[in-house]
Amino acid sequence: MRARVRFSKLGKVRFTSHRDLARVFERAMRKAMIEVAYSDGFTPRPKVSFGLALPTGAESVAEYLDMELVADATPGELTGRLNAVLPRGFSVTMIERIERADVSLQQDVIACAWSIGLVGVTAAEAAAAASRVLGAETFVLERSRKGEVRRDDVRPAIESLSVTTDSSVDSVSADSVSGESVSGESVSGGVTMQAVLATRARGLRPTELLMVCFPDRDPLDVGGRVLRTCQWIERDGARWELLPLPDAAVLTPTTEVVGV
Repeated sequence: MRARVRFSKLGKVRFTSHRDLARVFERAMRKAMIEVAYSDGFTPRPKVSFGLALPTGAESVAEYLDMELVADATPGELTGRLNAVLPRGFSVTMIERIERADVSLQQDVIACAWSIGLVGVTAAEAAAAASRVLGAETFVLERSRKGEVRRDDVRPAIESLSVTTDSSVDSVSADSVSGESVSGESVSGGVTMQAVLATRARGLRPTELLMVCFPDRDPLDVGGRVLRTCQWIERDGARWELLPLPDAAVLTPTTEVVGV
């Protein structure tokens, strides 16, 4: 049996690394007595693959892993057994059976939706920054990758960007380059940026988006709560959420791409 797991990572566990996350779930599967299949060879590894790494310090209501099990079990049973043993802050919100995937989770995701709380930034300042970024044809950002400094045009990676306040009234809203729009609510109070950022080619991280929007300020001083709300894949030109939750199960406001 192959299954895809959607889970949240909220609160203090946001400081665990991607490698620590793998250990947490491997330990939880053993405690829950879930028999995971292992690879062949001299160093067998559990057949569990995780999606895109979440930046350390960020939270998420849309994290994913795929696992292959030895024995069959219902998604509801697996969900209950995992949630009973996972540390506080981790919660499985949905499990679905899947066929063998042609591509990995990391390769399949083309964009992520983010909600980024701002600190010490007024709604007017955030709106002006968003307007400036959205109005630019190119935006060159200097960043270091594997010890090499590169200058990348990151403007294509910013698919959508909007600003909300705690009253959930948009100050700035713009369609993405593909004609899709972003809507959502503030999830951290004060002023919040809602963004859909591409993950492929010259993908952009939330901290890098803050560097683009507020070049004269340290992104660590500007950024508050960073929450990943959705991961998008594409099939036949249409964009889909990996495992959409039923409306009744959504516990945290999310950003949605609509009109696809």
